[in-house]
Amino acid sequence: MTSTFRLTGAARAAASLGAIALAGLAFPAQAETLRDALVAVYNTNPTLEGARANQRATDEGVPIQRAQGTPSVNVTATHVEFLRQSANSFTAPERNLGVNAQLQVPIYAGGAVRNAINAAEERVSAGQADLRATESSVFSQTVAAYMDVLRTEALAELAANQVEVLRVTFQSTSDRFEIGDLTRTDVAQAQSRLALAEGDLRTAYANLIGAREAYIQLVGRAPMGLEAPPPLPGLPETVGMAVVTALENNPDLIAAKERAQAAGYDTDAAGAGRLPTVGLFANYDYSDFYGTLGGPVAANFVQRETTANAGVRITIPIFQGGLPAARQRQAGARETAALEQVIATERNVIQQTRAAYASWQASNAVIESSQAAVEAAELSLEGVRAENSIGNRTIIDVLNAEQELLTARAQLVTARRNAYVAGFSLLAAMGKAEARDLNLDTGGPLYDPQVNYDRVKGRIWDWDRDAEPAANSTRTVDIKAADAFIGPVLEPESER
Repeated sequence: MTSTFRLTGAARAAASLGAIALAGLAFPAQAETLRDALVAVYNTNPTLEGARANQRATDEGVPIQRAQGTPSVNVTATHVEFLRQSANSFTAPERNLGVNAQLQVPIYAGGAVRNAINAAEERVSAGQADLRATESSVFSQTVAAYMDVLRTEALAELAANQVEVLRVTFQSTSDRFEIGDLTRTDVAQAQSRLALAEGDLRTAYANLIGAREAYIQLVGRAPMGLEAPPPLPGLPETVGMAVVTALENNPDLIAAKERAQAAGYDTDAAGAGRLPTVGLFANYDYSDFYGTLGGPVAANFVQRETTANAGVRITIPIFQGGLPAARQRQAGARETAALEQVIATERNVIQQTRAAYASWQASNAVIESSQAAVEAAELSLEGVRAENSIGNRTIIDVLNAEQELLTARAQLVTARRNAYVAGFSLLAAMGKAEARDLNLDTGGPLYDPQVNYDRVKGRIWDWDRDAEPAANSTRTVDIKAADAFIGPVLEPESER
């Protein structure tokens, strides 16, 4: 079901972001909470679903590396037709079937397999941290989109209310001009402010549609009567506490550290190329000449034979043109880069945490000052109107007072949006903005990437496949665009 946007001249304005709902918006009877939106994102967002699939692909790196150290069995069958035999050979066969079965068991590879497995396991852990970061990022975008819808609804209602107020002011100014109480300049000033307010309303409506579409993109459905969000849990008391928590729990930093560990194992694995390798082998051969071996005296020859052998193979590299050393130097340089990335990520986490904390604190301070500004502007407007009625104030004074009140209310709405989004961004930087931290009821157990890793890490059967790939996310092609009709609030006076 989709919402139809239809702005009318509501005669109320509210200071609370969650409480202001655009009058005349034809929302369905049911309302949606922020928790509902986050659950929908958790279950159906394509970015999150894609990140989970990529992590499942990363999980397969461990069995892929482990396979290099497991026994392998190969069977080769060859059928040969000898089209032309040597003139000096009276026993050459006309055809032959050869079957070779080979078993190889690696025993020692200089630590290459062991270190490759360790590196793959570290990358699985890094990928799991990346998945946490993706979940946190998508949730942060969803919270911002949710609050943007509430903010643009509120601003659109304030704009609609301002148009109605200015219509009344313009009408009263025109009436007073007719009786000679005001000048044409007063009427022109009121008319100019009304025209500007109508333009602002059109802009507010366009912004509302943009916020709605951003919400649909993330959540997968149209916003339906969004309710005020709940208080954010676990916000820190000081910026120092926030930074300490972020350095311990931020998933980006954890992923960077895990990748540095994996790079270290890569360096060790690269150095194994100069060490000996040891392996066991066994071969079985079967040959069938189809009764053609021996030509005219074929009966004197054995037409089928089998052989088998087994042994130990030791390979000792002597000289490889510097290849192992180059590989190890290359891996070492990449390990250095990974270690530098840990520090870069740590710096970034500290910066994000401190900036989010400062933005959250500043927005809270703006809320307090904006509330005071709204209260003062309301009293000021009331006084200016009263003084104007007795001729002590001009129309421009009234118009300015109305504009100041509108600006204060809009600033309050925006500050409350900014405070909530900054607070959630702070939680995300601290690694505390995931489904497990928010106690989301997703309709089942939370997605645990460890479950898939445990499922596949020990599999060795070559024909072990999963189900056919398929997308799980919901599409939005059937959600209708918002109604472009704004309504009678923008119609000229003569048409109403």
